[in-house]
Amino acid sequence: MIDQLVSNIKKTNAPIVVGLDPNIDYVPSYILDQAIKNQGETLEAAGAAIWEYNKGIIDACYDLIPAVKPQVAMYEQFGLPGLEAFKKTVDYCKEKGLVVIGDVKRGDIGSTSTAYAKGHLGGVTIGNTKCYGFNEDFVTVNPYLGTDGVKPFVDVCKEENKGIFVLVKTSNPSSGEFQDQKVEGKPLYEMVGAYVDKWGADVVGTSGYSAVGAVVGATYPEMGKVLRKIMPKAYILVPGYGAQGGTADGLKPYFNEDGLGAIVNSSRGIICAYKQDKYASFGEKNYADASRQAVIDMREDINSIF
Repeated sequence: MIDQLVSNIKKTNAPIVVGLDPNIDYVPSYILDQAIKNQGETLEAAGAAIWEYNKGIIDACYDLIPAVKPQVAMYEQFGLPGLEAFKKTVDYCKEKGLVVIGDVKRGDIGSTSTAYAKGHLGGVTIGNTKCYGFNEDFVTVNPYLGTDGVKPFVDVCKEENKGIFVLVKTSNPSSGEFQDQKVEGKPLYEMVGAYVDKWGADVVGTSGYSAVGAVVGATYPEMGKVLRKIMPKAYILVPGYGAQGGTADGLKPYFNEDGLGAIVNSSRGIICAYKQDKYASFGEKNYADASRQAVIDMREDINSIF
């Protein structure tokens, strides 16, 4: 699947992943009002509304982008109807040819990680039939429990031709409370980066990149520069662009000289574009067109650094 991601990036010339992270107040009022009219003020209405909202953005943007990244917590807050919307979103994006990165941040003891890996990347055998749950192409993984918590995901990646992105240096302000602490004279995130390189050594695709990638926030470009060298074959998923303060000027260290090696996430900056002054002229009814223009602007911004 890493080769498919690289292929999609080359085809679109857009190292961009759209974060499909809906909150109920992001949904245009006419969509939410209709859902409530049909199903009342219920979780079912919320699930229907966010699915309709997502579908509009996907239809408007799928030809411009290589991948999407739905954050599962944004769906879990709506209970089972939210998870149904998550699954419909995953399936629809895959029908459109997009690579789907499930932002689930899982990681636990071995047996639990195995269950997470099967639920999101692989499948379970029921009788003589293998059944698949959410079936994303990649997921994000928390490495805090060490190799025991990561290896089950890597094993399923090998079986299913899938991939993972391991949290290495995250974009949030307090990430340094743990990630920057020194271990034998080096920050912990460098040690995790070295393990990412090790975990991915035998799952390298024809593109030259590994199925084990890394999450490194756009808000820390100097650290990104160091980690790019520590993990030469890892694709880097870069959150924090736009709304969290990351800029295109700071993104260059995450990429290799060929312009590959990283994919940059934007969530609110794209899916809520219609709420920004810059795109206000589109109006609420044309929220998806505003998202499309935001993707085009982001692509031009990122490509300007090469």
